[in-house]
Amino acid sequence: MIDTILFDLDGTLLDTLEDLRDSTNHALAAFGYPCRTLDEVRGFVGEGVRLLIRRALPPYAEDKTDEVLAVFEKHYDKNKENKTRPYEGIAEMLDKACSRYKTAIVSNKYEKAVADLRDKLFPQVRLAVGEGGGRRKKPAPDMTDYALATLGSKKENAVYVGDSDIDVLTARSGGLPIIAVSWGFRPRALLEQMGADVIIDSPRELLPAIKKFEATNF
Repeated sequence: MIDTILFDLDGTLLDTLEDLRDSTNHALAAFGYPCRTLDEVRGFVGEGVRLLIRRALPPYAEDKTDEVLAVFEKHYDKNKENKTRPYEGIAEMLDKACSRYKTAIVSNKYEKAVADLRDKLFPQVRLAVGEGGGRRKKPAPDMTDYALATLGSKKENAVYVGDSDIDVLTARSGGLPIIAVSWGFRPRALLEQMGADVIIDSPRELLPAIKKFEATNF
């Protein structure tokens, strides 16, 4: 019986791409480096903001990652809600999910940003877990293990929901079934290739998909 849902954040619950692009380009421009397009940033995200910045930098400037990252984080902390919005149908889905299941957000975004966005946009979600606390980032199982332990849940009673190849790998490393969403930062074809257990095309499909897991004793 499923009693716990772990959600990815960026690309799953929130469309954060434009704010990530804007803060990335603010930081790059501060050092005189070329800016990046929205599609380029889409390809860079998913494994934390440090890797986002490293990938966005020109190859000759990788040694500047820490300095550029510091500028990014300062800007993003003040501007992360400028254009960021929940995907259509997310609020209604979360209201239902949080009334029936224990819930957590598990994201590779640094923990302060995850907590701030949860508190502002999704206060009904019980727990927010981001990069920090000595935990390895996704796809390592540290974050999902921590979330489950904090919620008092077991792997066999939980499901992971995400939008990317990293999320599929995270679920696999953590011993969880994965429900992938097609509206996020990665194409449906990639999610199929990665072997996601279920792919949904609308937030309203999530709870029926979980019921199907329960009925089939996945």
